[in-house]
Amino acid sequence: MAQRSKWQSLPTEAINPSSLDIDKLSAGDIVDLMLNEDRKMLEAVKRERERIAVGVDMIATALRKGGRVLFVGAGTSGRLGILESAEMPPTFSTDPSLVQAIMAGGHQATFKAKEGVEDNYEEGARSIARLHPTKKDVVVGVSASGMTQFVRGALTGARKVGARIVFVTCDPGTELQMFVDVTIAPAVGAEVIAGSTRLKAGTATKLVLNMLTTAAMVRIGKTYGNLMVDVQTGSEKLKDRARRIVNIVTGLEYDDADRLLKKAHWNVKVAIVMQKTGLAYPKAVARLRKAHDSMREALGEDIEPRLRGMLQGHAEASKTTP
Repeated sequence: MAQRSKWQSLPTEAINPSSLDIDKLSAGDIVDLMLNEDRKMLEAVKRERERIAVGVDMIATALRKGGRVLFVGAGTSGRLGILESAEMPPTFSTDPSLVQAIMAGGHQATFKAKEGVEDNYEEGARSIARLHPTKKDVVVGVSASGMTQFVRGALTGARKVGARIVFVTCDPGTELQMFVDVTIAPAVGAEVIAGSTRLKAGTATKLVLNMLTTAAMVRIGKTYGNLMVDVQTGSEKLKDRARRIVNIVTGLEYDDADRLLKKAHWNVKVAIVMQKTGLAYPKAVARLRKAHDSMREALGEDIEPRLRGMLQGHAEASKTTP
């Protein structure tokens, strides 16, 4: 009998032999089954390490040159791209236009599934065109199956204007590998519920996108050591984090750090430079700008020994605490 389904042979649609009796298992056994499958998923992501690193460098280079990162996806894949773009401004103080995401059905599809829109190749092309991509940008196409027409339309449109393309999929055999700059394809295997790509495929994709954005932001100086020095301070929790970061780096007491941050307009980097160099706010801003916004370059100091010493002190104190 001729095969009539073009999806049937996809790894994301396969039947998992380990979960054939899942509907007869106890809750605990289902959890164990899913944990075992997720261990396989982590190994699959690990095997993509080199390609993920290529994507990181591509994105970091684009950001340094004034480019943007544009995620494109449908369904779970689209929602994961939206999540990444939404988290960049509060975590790294990026302009909302720097990392953006589009998904089939528009942002309203984030909350209510719109089946069928992912099959529209032309709408994918139109959606990416609305963001006016250029050769400075990196477009990250996300499609667990590797076949989503909306994503293919968007990537084709982006390629026509010279944008760099990163493709994240869970089908290592996708023919799109010949069309993009780098394909990241963790072979996660069949889901415990056949075809439910919000499971291993979704988790693997989330890990990959986290690595692409986080590592790229670190590479362009958005952290000092592993401290979130570019954090936005729009809530009391984030203001508290800012005070603690200033305390860790400069040794200022909590209340003094608060006063310094107010003088620095709640810019953690500027506050630290002001304290470390004795510069007034305008000159501290200028020094950071000259250092390409890198704390390490602006201060000429390595924060790692201080952080390591602090952690060692905490560990020794915990041993002596009854």
